[in-house]
Amino acid sequence: MIERVRGVSLSAGASAVFLSLLLVAAQGPSAAVEEPSGPGTPERIEIGEIENAFRLSPRLYSGGDPREERDWKALEGLGIRTIISVDGAAPDVEAARKVGLRYVHLPIGYDGVPREQAVRLVAALRSLPGPVYVHCHHGKHRGPAAAAVCGLASEDWTRDQALAWMTQAGTSADYRGLYASVREFLPPTVEELERAGRDLPERSETPALVDLMVRLDERWDRLKEARKSGFPATADRPEDDPAHEALQVLELFREATRLDESRARGDSFLREAAEAERRAGELRDALDQPPTGSTPDEREAAFAAVARSCASCHARSRDN
Repeated sequence: MIERVRGVSLSAGASAVFLSLLLVAAQGPSAAVEEPSGPGTPERIEIGEIENAFRLSPRLYSGGDPREERDWKALEGLGIRTIISVDGAAPDVEAARKVGLRYVHLPIGYDGVPREQAVRLVAALRSLPGPVYVHCHHGKHRGPAAAAVCGLASEDWTRDQALAWMTQAGTSADYRGLYASVREFLPPTVEELERAGRDLPERSETPALVDLMVRLDERWDRLKEARKSGFPATADRPEDDPAHEALQVLELFREATRLDESRARGDSFLREAAEAERRAGELRDALDQPPTGSTPDEREAAFAAVARSCASCHARSRDN
């Protein structure tokens, strides 16, 4: 499925240098490649404004989700032909099509790469044109785990190489399920690949709780950005107002407690969601200036409390 360089006989070291020079010459500043650290070693690169972007091999890339026009152009400039998203959010299929790219949407959670999705990843890698770009939201946890499965299946990586790649990408050790999926991965059978090859959707339907968590993640990202500049209040646009974003976080936690999927996870999950909702309310109050006139320390404490609630819930429900 992946295009290979043919008709050129080069040593392993010469191949790495040749490919790096070729990429720099062809892509310009929006996709500049750092000096490679050795044959077969993932290299951090720039692909537009995409977060945590890496070249794992001439056939395989990994990073965050493309969002801006220059991101799509940079991917096109690299010669990427297929994009695989393992994020819960629906991919921007139309933007990809404009630059001639094929999307495959195979969402996974933070608890690991299910066998059926691992098989589909390998099927997509082998049956669709390459090079292939694999991404999640920020390119740190789920995407690198999926890319590690691809490396094991198509790049002759050892398990140690795959696990080292995840560490290099910044995949948190807290996500034990992701690491276990890579450590325990077995190549799919011919029968599994044949079945999976017919099920490579551009967009997959995701459960309501997954969709809610995607929206929550987007709101939290905005609050993290606002925190960098001291939570400035902006009245012109609601999405630029930290207090408004904190209120949306509160409502999303509240909505989570009402979902059937949440109730199915048990009382402990519901209690943690309710506690996160309460903490988000305190953050909203701290950011609502006036009337409270909270201090910077109070705002920071309220933000940290919500972050701790999220981390506690992740440790119990998402990371294993």
